[in-house]
Order: sequence, then C-alpha cells, then structure tokens
Amino acid sequence: MNSTDQTILNCLLASLTQGEQPWLVIVVATIGSSPRPVGSLVAFRADGSQVGSVSGGCVEEDLIARLLAGEFNGPQVYLTEYGVSAEDNEKWGLPCGGRLELAIQQLGGKDMEWVTETYDAMSTRQTLSRSVSLESGETQISPAEQFAPLEKSDDTLTHCFGPRHRLLLVGAGQLAANLSTLALAMDYEVLLADSREWALDQWQGPEVEKILGLPDDVVREHAADEHCAVITLSHDPRVDDMALMEALDSACWYVGALGSARTTAKRLQRLSQLGLSSDTLARLHAPVGLSIGSKTTMEIAVSIMAQLTQLRRESEGLANSPQLTELGTG
Repeated sequence: MNSTDQTILNCLLASLTQGEQPWLVIVVATIGSSPRPVGSLVAFRADGSQVGSVSGGCVEEDLIARLLAGEFNGPQVYLTEYGVSAEDNEKWGLPCGGRLELAIQQLGGKDMEWVTETYDAMSTRQTLSRSVSLESGETQISPAEQFAPLEKSDDTLTHCFGPRHRLLLVGAGQLAANLSTLALAMDYEVLLADSREWALDQWQGPEVEKILGLPDDVVREHAADEHCAVITLSHDPRVDDMALMEALDSACWYVGALGSARTTAKRLQRLSQLGLSSDTLARLHAPVGLSIGSKTTMEIAVSIMAQLTQLRRESEGLANSPQLTELGTG
C-alpha cells in the first residue's frame, strides 16, 4: 500500500501522462489550530477531483472554484492564505482562529521527470529534497540524508519526500490487531512478525504484511532505518529480547516493549547482561505508550499511537515552532 504522498504523486503522474496540467498544493504555514500540518499535500486535477487534503472542509471547495477559474494558472508558485480574519475562520470552518498559508503550483510536461523520480525514490525508501523557485516554478531535486521540515525563503520553497513510516509489530494478537487498525488509519505501513505460523494463520486483524521468521532477522531485514518503529508484543521474553536487541542497535527511531513496570525492570536487567549499554537501553520505551490509565487492548493501542504521534511531532520541531506560538485551545 502506498503512502498518502505517493498516492498524490501517482495522481499527478496519471494527470500529466494524459496531457493535463494538475495543481500541487502544499501547506506551508499554520497559525493556531490547523486540520493539517505543515508539509501536507493535495493534488487537484483539471476536472476538480482531488487526492489529499489541506483542511478537510470548505477551504477545498473555495480553492477548487479558484483553480478552475484560472486564478492559479502558470508555472510560478502562488501563495495564498485562508483564515486571515474572524469572518474567514467562520466561513471556512477553521477552528480556534486557525490560519493556513498554501503554496499552489500548476504542473506541466516539464514536471513529469521530477514527479516520476520522486515517486520511484519513495518506492525504494529513499528521501529526496525538492527545491522550487517561487518565481519560475523550476524544480531541482537532490538526495537527502534524512527527512527535513519544509522551509520557505523569499524566492524558494524546499520540502522533502521520504518513505512511509513503517511500524513493525512483533507478536500476533488482539493488541497487534488494534494497533494495526489505528496505525493504518494514520498512514503507517504495518508489518506483523511472528515465529509461530499458527498465530499468523489465525490473525484476525486488518490486512497487513505478515512475516514468518525469527524476530531479530525480521528487524534486521525490514525495520532497520530511521523511518521505522518496532514494538514487541509477544509476552515471550525470548522472542521480545531478540527483537529488541536488534532494534535498539539499529537506526530505527522508536523501539517499544509491552509489559508492566516490573516486567520492564527484569527486561532491562536481562538486556544489560547481554551487553547493551545504558545509553542504548535509554532508547527503549517501556512500558510502551503514554500513561493514560488504559486497560483494554484498544485503549493501550490508543496510548501507543499517541506516544508515536507526540514523538514524531517533537522530532519534526513542531513543538517549539513559531508557527504554533498562537495555538488555539478551542
């Protein structure tokens, strides 16, 4: 399954292949509460159809009307704002004084090359940086070592396209099923690993890629880059410890383990005796998830996905972003 950005790029490719001139719209700034974060993309085709979202509401309706009226035709990048006044907020349905700044560019045949190259790179889990001139619309892409937040200067817009965030769950069960449901809805690619063939055969969760094998081998092969998160759920220390040792020693950005505080203490002692340093063990999120008093498997899944979201936003620098200094509270 493709990520949202890949789906949007695929839509642009289909439109360009048919000789159309679609529009690519990017959220470049937000103030106050915003339905979509900075960097969100949406593609609009000549018939007004769209893939992706910048607000999930009336902004799109007005934007489509302006696009089809020719207001944003041409190769240059246009900047426009929604929610500048209280009247606009009420009209567009933006919450708590929210404001959006959008970059809009009509693409043409000259853009086919960079769109194709970017789509292919994402398919092979590579990260590319795209810089586009606001005045001319000329685009340059280059490899990027890691995903970086969107940046806008007086004359250039730079943003990254990176691989989909991947979540590897070790241990098939009800919690893994609930986690998979939430993670898929939040645009994660979910992999399920288990060394027990019968457990994979009896899986009752959503459709995900199931991998039969030893957990350390699975982590090494499928979840070792900085866009991957690994969570152990098997309740078997022999299985979980193998996966955790490999994951903690890899580049994956998040490693979590299910278990009580007591179980966690024993786990840390075992991993330390197996040679993992204190700095390496400090990367482990255990007990996994935010402390919200969760009891049921779905509540635990919610706490885990909330923690993943919190840490992702912090790593993207949004927690201290000047764009959020006027954050509304409703």
